[in-house]
Amino acid sequence: MATNYVLLYKGGGPEGRSEDDVAAVMEAWTNWYAGVGEGIVDGGNPFGPSMAVTSDGNTDPSGITGYTIVSADDMASAMALVKDHPHLDEGGTVEVYETFQM
Repeated sequence: MATNYVLLYKGGGPEGRSEDDVAAVMEAWTNWYAGVGEGIVDGGNPFGPSMAVTSDGNTDPSGITGYTIVSADDMASAMALVKDHPHLDEGGTVEVYETFQM
């Protein structure tokens, strides 16, 4: 049975790049989504500025820049989807979180 996994993106991004470079990045993402196909549950969105709040009220930028939700048979399968993710080519990282139904 497939499970949903949240992919959280940190860093990376097309800031300061030419229009041609941004177009190439967008094409790489489009190709990645096409490769995952029906495994995409929610294509997600990029995030604007974000903050993390601690229990003592301190705040720091969170660094999370967006998300996607995919469906996979297990964590290893979800990780396999990420190994060639275009966000990695942008200098970012992708964190993979398994979800569960409550």
